[in-house]
Amino acid sequence: MTGYLAFVGGGEWTDGCTFDRTLIDACGATEVAVLPTGSAYENPDRLLVQARAWFADLGVEVIEVPVLRRTDAMVAEHAAALRRARFIYLAGASAMHLRAVLKDTPVFEAVLEAWADGAALAGTNAGADVLCNPMVDSRGGAFTVGLGVVSQLAVIPRLEEWSHDKVHRTVELAPRGLALAGVPTRTALLREPGGAWRAEGARVDEVSVFVDGRPATAADLRA
Repeated sequence: MTGYLAFVGGGEWTDGCTFDRTLIDACGATEVAVLPTGSAYENPDRLLVQARAWFADLGVEVIEVPVLRRTDAMVAEHAAALRRARFIYLAGASAMHLRAVLKDTPVFEAVLEAWADGAALAGTNAGADVLCNPMVDSRGGAFTVGLGVVSQLAVIPRLEEWSHDKVHRTVELAPRGLALAGVPTRTALLREPGGAWRAEGARVDEVSVFVDGRPATAADLRA
């Protein structure tokens, strides 16, 4: 049985992100491994400073796994650190960069192995988007290839920043049978180890799920 899977809409590591406590308790983590890959060109150190402050208040240490370029994702030491981790966070603003760096690498294989062994795996902002396949291309709202941890779900992170027209266009473009979940900031869509889905965090009432163009709920997800 896998561990928890969390799709965080952004606004990570701030007040309202109650799901982080849930994930820590669920997997028994004393450390969280953070990959700032998606912000490789946008001051990744800022993410790490924020993560350390947030998780220190929760009694958990942050371990940086400095995977910023594809060569970093081939480093055995980074893969080993992730394989040992009980809680892993993929973070940053560029899903395209995350995909380009991680796809078919020892580091990403280690992430999957840890999750399969019961570790909690969270993706925030672009990190939530890229865990899906297809994933949403936030630049235009169409779909492209993601990392495929789940294949029956695509995520729109930072939902409140999308216009109604852009969301509507993405819903219309979604392949038949694909669940499309809009997740606002400081909120997470959680998949429990047994397969049940639920939302947690500051803006759970704003989570929107569509299947075949029709409104659905987190309880309808089967990924």
